Amino acid sequence: MARQRPGVHFTVRVSVLVAGLVAARAHTVNLAGAAGNILGSPAGCGAPRIMRQFLLVLTTLVWLCSACHDDPPVVYPTTAPLDVNKLALGPGDKLNLTVFYGSHSFQASYALDSSGEISVQYIGTVAANGKTVEQVRDDIKHRLADGYLNDPIVSLTIAELNSLTLSVSGMVAKTGAVKFTPGITITEVIAQAGGFTPLARKNMVKVTRLLNGVKATYKLPVELIAEGERPNFPMLPGDEVFVPERPW
Repeated sequence: MARQRPGVHFTVRVSVLVAGLVAARAHTVNLAGAAGNILGSPAGCGAPRIMRQFLLVLTTLVWLCSACHDDPPVVYPTTAPLDVNKLALGPGDKLNLTVFYGSHSFQASYALDSSGEISVQYIGTVAANGKTVEQVRDDIKHRLADGYLNDPIVSLTIAELNSLTLSVSGMVAKTGAVKFTPGITITEVIAQAGGFTPLARKNMVKVTRLLNGVKATYKLPVELIAEGERPNFPMLPGDEVFVPERPW
């Protein structure tokens, strides 16, 4: 059975009500005309006033009907300008290190401690908090080459990001921080927040993003996205998601 979106039943009721008003208006004008003939006054003299009242009611009902079904256009990015190697590292992030020197090599895995540091063979403590993985790699390479290893080749990759988050507020089951993982989308974020509450305005979810010093807000039809009728929205670290309350 095909699923009906919220507002469909309301739209049907409004259509029935409008049809009833049209019929009632026609009947009223006919009565006004008949009364005018009987009393000797111009036929239908009350029609303009009745028409104004009818149009006012009709306009209000049309506005209510349209408010029940948000369908914003696709004016949001469907790809994310994300390079994980450019992200700042923080406590809890996990890294994999491989070092080649001559015919030898060694490998190690690290998790940044609460201070954002790791301890590397030969050189000891390496500060990684707030740095990119490329910056940490270059630091390790420079220090290993400074009296420890000859011409070391250093590979440092991100195994897991745990320090980056985004926030969710409004009409969801669980507000607060959601862990960012590369590739996470708006539908996955809402799911991790426990889903929408009954009063959520599901097709008018707002995401505020600060990118390159410029703040932008996008209005997302999340319910339509989940149904496959709109493209998904990829998230970035620091995004702020707000789910408003529906007015009906």
